[in-house]
Amino acid sequence: MGNVDLSYLGINPDVVCFRWPTPRLVEEAVKNREGHLLHHLAFAVRTGHTGRSPKDRFIVDDATSHNSVSWNNINQPISEASFDGVFERVRQYVRAYSVYVQDVYAGADERYRIPVRFIGTAAWQSLFVRNMFILPSDEELTRFEPEWNVIGLPNLGLDEPTAQELGLKSNDFILISFARKLILIGGTGYAGEIKKSIFTVLNYLMPDQGVLPMHASVNVGQQGAVTVFFGLSGTGKTTVSMDPERLFLGDDEHGWGDDGVHNFEGGCYAKTIRLSAQDEPLIYAATERHGTTVENVAWDPLTRHIDYDDGGYTENGRASFSLEAIPNAIFSGKAGHPDCIIFLTADAFGVLPPVARLSPEQAAFHYSLGYTAKVAGTERGVKEPEPVFSALYGEPFFPRPHATYINLFMEKLRQHQVPVWLVNTGWTGGKYGVGKRIDIPVTRAIIRAIQNGELNQAAFRTNPVFGFEVPTTCPGVPATMLDPASTWEDQSAFEQDQRALANFFIERAAKLSLPSEVLAQIPKV
Repeated sequence: MGNVDLSYLGINPDVVCFRWPTPRLVEEAVKNREGHLLHHLAFAVRTGHTGRSPKDRFIVDDATSHNSVSWNNINQPISEASFDGVFERVRQYVRAYSVYVQDVYAGADERYRIPVRFIGTAAWQSLFVRNMFILPSDEELTRFEPEWNVIGLPNLGLDEPTAQELGLKSNDFILISFARKLILIGGTGYAGEIKKSIFTVLNYLMPDQGVLPMHASVNVGQQGAVTVFFGLSGTGKTTVSMDPERLFLGDDEHGWGDDGVHNFEGGCYAKTIRLSAQDEPLIYAATERHGTTVENVAWDPLTRHIDYDDGGYTENGRASFSLEAIPNAIFSGKAGHPDCIIFLTADAFGVLPPVARLSPEQAAFHYSLGYTAKVAGTERGVKEPEPVFSALYGEPFFPRPHATYINLFMEKLRQHQVPVWLVNTGWTGGKYGVGKRIDIPVTRAIIRAIQNGELNQAAFRTNPVFGFEVPTTCPGVPATMLDPASTWEDQSAFEQDQRALANFFIERAAKLSLPSEVLAQIPKV
């Protein structure tokens, strides 16, 4: 604790609250009326925006980034002059406010981590940063020098004329400058913007050091066997990786380097909709502790008890907690090379099998597409299942050309001979609205059979459309469930939806620049 001079950023706040610990930040957040303490002492907030604002995210187009970033409607360019214009308004704004400063590391491997200073006007977001990133030791704090700075101002929304003048698309902004190693976030309180901005920075830096950044969770068996779970939001990365019978490394963002995998974070940011103490005991327990922040969930204003089944405000409720809340967490943040990789997809069409084995080329194909599906009700106008493709299982956070990451993925896969599986955590017996979601215990049984090697001993049949191998038996899973067609009452409807999904895959692949051996894995209709 103590004080800090922020003049190197041209910032002169009214008050600086430097490196405050968790209890004091909670007290401050309550005093500031930023949210409410719940019955179990977690801190609940409403963030205004209930998810990320991708249209408001820009990367500064300068000499550092111009030839290395893949510019598109995800990695939107903004000029240095516009960035400076926003930064000047940030400087003016903080002069009248208290700011909360945290010094943390992003990345558990000392060779690749970056020291980050977070400066924000909300005490609860400073608490979020302490939960989500790696806290330096007392000795490390004595010599801590920030390499990157993040400034978060949830209540600073620019007026419309100013936003237009500066080239922004709304009053909000998420701006990343690789040259100045500075991130500006304003107008949105959604804390996910903070963690995903740092993730984007690491994804930009790591490939130059031979490290594959991964939007993936990781757990480790008692004998050290490492499983990596790739997947988009809502596919179950956090749920399946938090297995009470295994050690837990992290739930969202990792790097795969020369010595193995390492966590980028020091905490978890778990989705809470329909969170169950029975099916997800570790996550549930972690949400019921002092220091946890809970965003955009429903709770009783009198009893202060949460209703995780209530998605009326948003389906994207979130809980942020430190790895200290997980009893079987690996606090070093490091583990060996993967023994298996599992791609998670929530197929709302109900035509993918619960599990399939992929060849290296098929693995590269699915990694390039990053498929899952939206369901009715998640967005306005969505009335039927819709495919979602996010390359690398996290396209919005990978600023370099896709080939940079795909080639590195294939190189790692071949070098370490890692088997890859596709696990569907979506629907069976019909598409969304007709069939049912695959139960978590069934998914866990499949994953354990993969991890202990039992599934490799099964007989397999080749799926004639998607080409992957599907086991005919799996311990703990009804054999009929392994063949999606047999779970549908209407076979013509199954064939129609299977053909539709295959065509979606083909159309998406046609838009990508893929090696010939990878492109050859497109479905056969």
